[in-house]
Parts: sequence; structure tokens; C-alpha cells
Amino acid sequence: MKVLGIETSCDETGVAVYDTAIGGVDGLRAHAVYSQIALHAEYGGVVPELASRDHVRKLLPLVRQTLDEAGLSTDDIDGVAYTAGPGLVGALLVGAGVARALAWGLDVPAIGVHHMEGHLLAPLMEDDPPAAPFVALLVSGGHTQLVAVDAIGSYRLLGETLDDAAGEAFDKTAKMMGLPYPGGPQLAALAEHGTPGVFKFPRPMTTRPGLDFSFSGLKTQVLLAWQASDKTDTTKADIARGFEDAVVDTLAIKCARALDATGFDTLIVAGGVGANTRLREKLRADAQRRGGRVCFPRPALCTDNGAMIAFAGALRLEAGQYGDAAVHVVPRWDMATLPPLAAA
Repeated sequence: MKVLGIETSCDETGVAVYDTAIGGVDGLRAHAVYSQIALHAEYGGVVPELASRDHVRKLLPLVRQTLDEAGLSTDDIDGVAYTAGPGLVGALLVGAGVARALAWGLDVPAIGVHHMEGHLLAPLMEDDPPAAPFVALLVSGGHTQLVAVDAIGSYRLLGETLDDAAGEAFDKTAKMMGLPYPGGPQLAALAEHGTPGVFKFPRPMTTRPGLDFSFSGLKTQVLLAWQASDKTDTTKADIARGFEDAVVDTLAIKCARALDATGFDTLIVAGGVGANTRLREKLRADAQRRGGRVCFPRPALCTDNGAMIAFAGALRLEAGQYGDAAVHVVPRWDMATLPPLAAA
């Protein structure tokens, strides 16, 4: 089955084609992402209406480009998957409208995909994919969650952030320190030049039981340190390193607790912060020490993309799950409400 995937939940327009007959890494026939970073940079954050309009402008050309790169035409498509939520409602409606129209015109099934399930399943596209059960750390600009995956489509929320997501904390901290938008990747790059231990920030909520996260207090501690500092380039890099180390350690501690609580030995990590080099190194070292396993998607598939939507949609379409012709999106959507992945 060749599935066209469309992602428009926020400020990236993503399109991909996944071929289940090939499967694995090679099953991703083509994918492309158009980022709106330059559009939103002058505002210091995503402007929802501008995001929606830019999806309208870029989506169909990106569909044509992706099909051309895959060596396919629309007549070769067997199904369409699109992000139905969570996300910005206007942006979601653009992708959903195009996807449903394509599916109707081609007389093929279509399915709305949960954005975070797309992230969660992205590592399964890689070579030697993990098998459930496992623990998933979903860590991005909008989400920080630990999820027990008993089977594909069967999810239990173990813990989540009570305030800022980890990626959001990266972005806001970077903005406080005067780094350009989007700040998270800029702060991580700056931290590479910092000296560990010069600034030691708390590892929030690690001294109490439980699997929830909180990063707003850490952000405040960094702000106070920055305001009291000499603000030189060296100090800026040292503060960035201290902040990144605190976030990475916090995520690693909570992941270890989640593995202990579930008895699982495999951890998968997905979402934009999952591309962070220091987080990957830390979790790989922890997995080796525990005798377990940690899996990541390739860095290009950590941020929002159509490939993860095409793959997740393909799994559900092959199981006989699809929707009617209505254009329906869910800006707020609990992943635990998804149906299990079982043949209809």
C-alpha cells in the first residue's frame, strides 16, 4: 500500500509517501518539509493565521514535488493520511481539507492521524525497529510525556509536564538570553561551547516520586542567573550548558523511573528535542548500563514531518481503519482514546 502523508499541525508543511510493500527505511519513497521559520521569526513565535495561510500556499506544490521525487503519480496512491490533531485548528483544517479532497477524488481511503502517535511510531521506520511493549518519551516544543506502549495503538500516559514542555523551555530560555528565533536549537548549539558545572541548576521534580515534569521553575532559575551575570559570550555558553544538562538529566531520571515502573527494557524517544545530541548520548549510556535498549528516529524525522504521518496512517489503513469523507480535526486530543491497532 502506497500512502500519501500530510502534516500541517503547526508551522511545518510536511508531505511523504510510504510504501508498505517495501517497508522499513526503504519504504519511505520520498518526503519533503517546508519550514515557516523565516515567516514567523519577526514575531518571535508562531502566528496561527499566518501559519494557516502559508500551508495553503505550499501544500499542493509540495505534494506534487514529493510524488515526482517518488516517481509516482496520484493514480499510484492507495490511501491518504493526514494530521487531524492535536495542533492549531486552522493549520489542521488546511491539511485535512486537501487530504480528504484528494482521497475523494482518487476514490481511496483516508485517515486522520494523531500527531503524537506519528512521532511515537517514527522510530519503527528505522532498521531493526523495537517491538512493543516499550516506554516512549515524547519530547517536543508542545509536549513532554512518558507513555507506556503495551501494543501499537494501546497507550497509557505515565507522566507529563505540568507547565512548559521541554522544547518550549529551551525556546523561552533562549529568548530570555537574546538568542534568535527559533531559540531551542540555537541554545543547544551554544551549550556545546559551555563548561559543565559552572552553573548548576536544579533537576526539577526528581527529588519526589512520580513521573510528571515541570520546567517553569528551571526557566526562572536560569533567568535569575542570567540577570546577575556579566553576560559575556563565555558566561552565556556556560549558562546554556548548565540549562541543557539540567533538562537532559531530568528527562533521563524520569525515563529510568518509567522503565522501572513498567518493567520494560526498551525506551524510544521521539519529537524535536529527541534530536538533541547530549540527550541521545545520555540515554544511550543509561541503556547500556541497564542492559536495555533505546531507539531514536533519524534526526530529520524528529521534527514535524509527513513521513511519520504516512507511516502511522499506513499501519491503521492496512488494519482496515479509516474515516468518512467529512473534514474533521481535533485540536486537543488524548492519545489514550485511540482505538487499538487491530484488523477490523
